Amino acid sequence: MSRYLALSRTSHGLLDMAAPAFCALLWLGDFPDWKIVAFSMLTAFAAYTAIYALNDLLGIKCDKEKFTAEGISGGYAVEASVQRHPLAQGLLGVRCGLLWAGAWFILALIGSFILNPVIVIVLLIAAGLEVLYCQLQNVTYWRTLVSGLVKTSGPIAAVLVVDHHPSPGPLLLVAAWVFFWEIGGQNVPSDWNYTDQDRRAGGKTIPIQLGMEAAGRIILAALALSVIASGFLPTISPAPLGIVYVVISLLAAYLLLLRPAYRLYRSKAGPLAARLFDRASYYPVSHFVLISGWLALNKLLGLAASRG
Repeated sequence: MSRYLALSRTSHGLLDMAAPAFCALLWLGDFPDWKIVAFSMLTAFAAYTAIYALNDLLGIKCDKEKFTAEGISGGYAVEASVQRHPLAQGLLGVRCGLLWAGAWFILALIGSFILNPVIVIVLLIAAGLEVLYCQLQNVTYWRTLVSGLVKTSGPIAAVLVVDHHPSPGPLLLVAAWVFFWEIGGQNVPSDWNYTDQDRRAGGKTIPIQLGMEAAGRIILAALALSVIASGFLPTISPAPLGIVYVVISLLAAYLLLLRPAYRLYRSKAGPLAARLFDRASYYPVSHFVLISGWLALNKLLGLAASRG
């Protein structure tokens, strides 16, 4: 089972699930019914499991070229398993990987249809974009934009669970927050960490094509835009999220995004790219914990006030 979990990068996928969970709570301004929460979590797990497995299935040839000589790059804590990329390492057969990804994708489609049929379209688009992203590996570094679009699909789907007719403007703000976080905190740092392997396999990535200086600036700019967007997120929530909430969220952004990104930009040290990736992976978790605690505290204060 550990090989299948490594195929779907389950530890990372679980962290990613915090982003749609946060967006649903933010949008609703309250906790949904526990049945919706449970069913949404199962559906989200199935979707992330399938899409991450799809990435490895589509990239098996490239991964073999990248890791044959030197092995898999270290430095990560979030994706530290020695069984990462099990298809490329020969630890898992392609047929088994297809069955695994297909089964989870079918479950995700069923769950999406039950929650809101529109989410089925979002899931299919996300899968199509993931295919495009993998196909562009040796074509253009602009594929990083596709990665950002793929990652926004989860939060958009989460909003569609709690609101079947969301307003486009606030939804675009949510998407922008996730989009720039993915580019600056995940995609480009990951490519940075895999620069030697990607170059050997003919990959076209931002660090290879534009250089480390430009890659560092892109990371800083993308994360700055994500943090700016996060400052406006409380305005779309029905919940009373005041200045204290905003200050805490910005502090989390500084510690998990901006500080490690600036250190990477200054030093250009490869291991710091992996460190930024790890720190940024916990950024949505910090927002989910913050809003969960905030909503719970508001409920307790309201209950105390009513009893008093």
